[in-house]
Amino acid sequence: MSDQRTALVLGGGGITGIAWEIGLVAGLAELGLDLSGADLVVGTSAGSVVGAQLTCGAELGALYARQLEPATAEKAARLNRATLAQFGWAMLRSRGKDVEFRRRIGALALAAEKAGLTPPEQERLDVIGERLVSTDWPERALVVTAVDAHTGEFRTFDRDSGVPLLAAVAASCAVPGVYPPVTIDGRRYVDGGMRSAANADLAQGYDRLVVLAPIPRGFGPMASVDAQVSGMVSRVAVVTPDQGSRTAIGRNVLDPAARAPSAEAGRAQAASVAVRIAEVWTA
Repeated sequence: MSDQRTALVLGGGGITGIAWEIGLVAGLAELGLDLSGADLVVGTSAGSVVGAQLTCGAELGALYARQLEPATAEKAARLNRATLAQFGWAMLRSRGKDVEFRRRIGALALAAEKAGLTPPEQERLDVIGERLVSTDWPERALVVTAVDAHTGEFRTFDRDSGVPLLAAVAASCAVPGVYPPVTIDGRRYVDGGMRSAANADLAQGYDRLVVLAPIPRGFGPMASVDAQVSGMVSRVAVVTPDQGSRTAIGRNVLDPAARAPSAEAGRAQAASVAVRIAEVWTA
């Protein structure tokens, strides 16, 4: 298997998505399947946090234990109905044109910030910084996704981009209408999940691919995970939350109170997907 290149794609899914992915990866490691050594890690939104943690050498047991800590100091955020309605309107007006859709979503994010509906940018950088184990890019191949709020162009960041890891991850986690766009080299960036919840196609060309996708479905011009991995020549395993995990995650993926149950559910789910992942990762 030495010549077989492996890729781990970690999709978006809010605070609960971070917890579920960490629980799942930790549970798989306990069963002898260590996904953290992938040759490439692609992280989108929540997945960018987990990807940065894994590639920077975080110890899985400690990461998992951290997810179980009480969330007493954090406030729950929410994608409210008004913002979701604006997402739908942007989708309709864009008529399937993906860049145009993302540009409209970016405009929504900038307007929400201007109206004072989102936290200050520095506050968000501080929150994301608390989640990372290092603010230095890892030596390992990590790709973090984001979207230019003004143009709608999709952007990827890695250690050769000249962009701080913290800024890249914060940009990838900047849910439009909930959190402010993040400034990088004078540009403003929002959540990479506005292109796709996982951006699994960035792993094209790798031989063995595992996708952990808290949100597998597409929305309008946003591609689904299945659409992106369809036709890939690599061995692929896509893991999405099972019924137990969906129940634990609940309706608000930005609620810190659901973090611990989501992590526990992800760890429990590992047993039911281990054989399928092993067939892709190690066979």
